[in-house]
Amino acid sequence: MSAPEKKNLRNNRSGGALTEKQAAELKEAQKLRNYTIGFVVVLALLVVIAAFAVVNSLLSSSGYLDRKTVAVTIDGQDISSAELNYYYIDSVNSFYNTLRSNYGDYAGLYGQFIYGIDFSKALGDQEHPNGGTWADYFVNQATQSAKSTYALCKAARAEGISLNEDSQASLENEIAMIGFYANLSGTKDSTAYLKAMYGNGATEESFRSYCEDSLLASQYYNSHLDSLVYDDAAIREAEKDKYNEYSSYTGNYYYISSSSFLQGGVEGEDGTVTYSEEARAAALEAAKAAAEELTSRKYLNAEAFDKAIADMEINKGSNVSSTVFTNQLYSQVTSVIRDWITDSSRQAGDCTYLPSETTDSEGNTVVNGYYVAYFESVNDNTQPLANVRHLLVAFSGGTTDENGNKVYSDEEKAEALAKAEDYLAQWEAGEKTEDSFAAMVTELTDDTASKESGGLYQNISPASQYVENFLNWAIDDSRKPGDTGIVETEYGYHIMYYVGDSDLTYRDQMIIDDLKTADQNTWAEGIIASVEMTEKNTSRLNRNIVIGSSN
Repeated sequence: MSAPEKKNLRNNRSGGALTEKQAAELKEAQKLRNYTIGFVVVLALLVVIAAFAVVNSLLSSSGYLDRKTVAVTIDGQDISSAELNYYYIDSVNSFYNTLRSNYGDYAGLYGQFIYGIDFSKALGDQEHPNGGTWADYFVNQATQSAKSTYALCKAARAEGISLNEDSQASLENEIAMIGFYANLSGTKDSTAYLKAMYGNGATEESFRSYCEDSLLASQYYNSHLDSLVYDDAAIREAEKDKYNEYSSYTGNYYYISSSSFLQGGVEGEDGTVTYSEEARAAALEAAKAAAEELTSRKYLNAEAFDKAIADMEINKGSNVSSTVFTNQLYSQVTSVIRDWITDSSRQAGDCTYLPSETTDSEGNTVVNGYYVAYFESVNDNTQPLANVRHLLVAFSGGTTDENGNKVYSDEEKAEALAKAEDYLAQWEAGEKTEDSFAAMVTELTDDTASKESGGLYQNISPASQYVENFLNWAIDDSRKPGDTGIVETEYGYHIMYYVGDSDLTYRDQMIIDDLKTADQNTWAEGIIASVEMTEKNTSRLNRNIVIGSSN
């Protein structure tokens, strides 16, 4: 190879080495550039996400998304999540308040026992017995309530009906109470209070619209209910073949379980005792024999029946008696003995035994024991409804016990009683008329609900929801027009005045109530079915609501 060629080769090699170095540098530079571009893109994306999160948070807190998201469409009208949320929250509150009203401080326990709902857990985390979650259940309640309200309002407005004076007053009172509760809770204003109650989408304007629709629907519904009138012929026609259904029964029953006669058995390692089929059959025969023995006698009264029960061998040394039912309507009588107790041939003192049957997993009928029934009397409920007036002298003072209940001392009660006796004496010293009693009530009563009507309560029946002593005085069979008396209840002392019997009997009232229920339901269902509802997006309704303590 010539010297020039060697020189060229060295030059080429040198140039080649430089090219490789440059390529590596270029490669690193390109990698760095790619990383840089990727970082910038990711950073930009994070900024966008963060910005979106901030905007979304602002939109959520402002309630904009709740007001713009269509939850359901009813008859072509869009109902936003914010609007449906009023129905949703009120549905939850209504359920809870009903339990509180019925069971007080034990509402949570009864909620778990009866309905399987735990107030200390989120509704969306709890399965409903009929499927889905409890949150799903209340969302469905809300949509159905919204549909019913819309349909009734639409029908009312089509007839040119608007809020009457009483409904309008209720509306204004409802709105005013929001301001009152806002001040009471320390919330800065009504809007803030509504948001705390119903979510960020709530506004005073939409809440007022919700209340107005609810009141109009209720007014229209009740107006139609009040318009339903039935003459005697319609009542008697409805009563045909239903004598039992509107009568009440008094008697006793006692359950004899075959398990009380089981003998032998083998105890397992876990402490469970098992019995052979022969032992179970023998126990059932013994229970039947005991039932036959108990019904083989003629009892003069329920006390004698209870004595015979206490004397049974299986009850020796224990304080056992029968279950008493007094003036119990047909539908409320224990199903096992219902047909026997309501038989038209039944006579006072009759006694029988009837098998208690269940169905096993294979569909077979299984007898577990026997009910022994004792019949005392039947009441056809033809007694007239009662009309009374009352003047309430409420207890004053009082203290709160460990259960949160208001209690009053003997001195505080005596003070209220003395005042009630004084009022009654003043009335008796005057004209002693119904009008003078009503005038005294208007001036002195502590019952604001009946103040303007002179303490008048009409058509009181045994099923009426009045406090016990008040009710018992009013429906006493011996009551005569002009009778007076003083009764004590948890509210104070009531000065009672018996106005007289209603033209309507308790039996006919029950028949009318059933007729009204059937006709009203048919009417309402027709109106509600006339509108269509389509669920759109209910995801913004809070399914994580926790009602409160489980206690």
